[in-house]
Amino acid sequence: MNWLQQKVNQLPQEYTEPQYWLAGIGAGLIAVNLTLTWRGDNVEVLGNNFMFLGAAGFLIWEKRDKLKLESSFLATIFGLAIVAIVLLKSSAISGYDVFLRLSPFISGIGLALIASGWQVWKQYWQELTLLIFPIISPGLLLKFFDVSPITAKFATFILWYLNFPVKNNGSYIILPTGVVDVYFGCSGYSSMTQLLGLSVLFLFMFPTTKKQKIYLPILAVTVGFVVNAIRVALMAYLVAYSTDQAFQYWHKGDGSLIFSMIAVAIFGFFCWLLVLREEDKPKQKQGEE
Repeated sequence: MNWLQQKVNQLPQEYTEPQYWLAGIGAGLIAVNLTLTWRGDNVEVLGNNFMFLGAAGFLIWEKRDKLKLESSFLATIFGLAIVAIVLLKSSAISGYDVFLRLSPFISGIGLALIASGWQVWKQYWQELTLLIFPIISPGLLLKFFDVSPITAKFATFILWYLNFPVKNNGSYIILPTGVVDVYFGCSGYSSMTQLLGLSVLFLFMFPTTKKQKIYLPILAVTVGFVVNAIRVALMAYLVAYSTDQAFQYWHKGDGSLIFSMIAVAIFGFFCWLLVLREEDKPKQKQGEE
């Protein structure tokens, strides 16, 4: 013990500060989660976990000087136990597991307990709110409301508007040479949830009015739904008029990521316009004076 204490005392002072140890534990948990998600070959979960973990980390970094890193012995033990459970469960995962959706939030709770004791929600409510979004899966949402028929109808309308001989029957898009069934994976819930989380992040980061707090989440969900419907319409076209390889590329390959990035870019553009508009208001007032 004396030898260990001497080694600790020889370390630079900044390395013995609790925030560095907490940052190291957090980085390790993030690395474990993202590595396992990557191996699980689930693009949707990987994208959500990467985005929301990064957003939570960014918010903590922004307010790092304001955090009160004071924890009780019991809270620290409880937090360490949660982190240990996450690591033990992670060591037993070989493919995709629903726990990969849960672990960012659970890890966040454990790390917050270690850092600040029982004031978890008081200091970290924004970060923990963001980490709830990866938990929300399309399959879970479909148990409450099935949006697949609506997505199929909208995709059918897009193809009809482009003069394709297309019909709709429930969640089926029917073309003369092919039929597509819009099941939960293509319903659009994944894109809508992702953009809804981005809208919440934007509201956390920038000052907004009450109206903006209402219409920004609605805009996010709308953009996610429309972009996904365009993707579904493209896949229906590929089933009817192209090869299976092209369909698989846009269905489960890198093509699905491209549409996800397009949706994020469109919503980000609207947010950027909103920020510019708010920045122009003080300049307009100064000009009037």
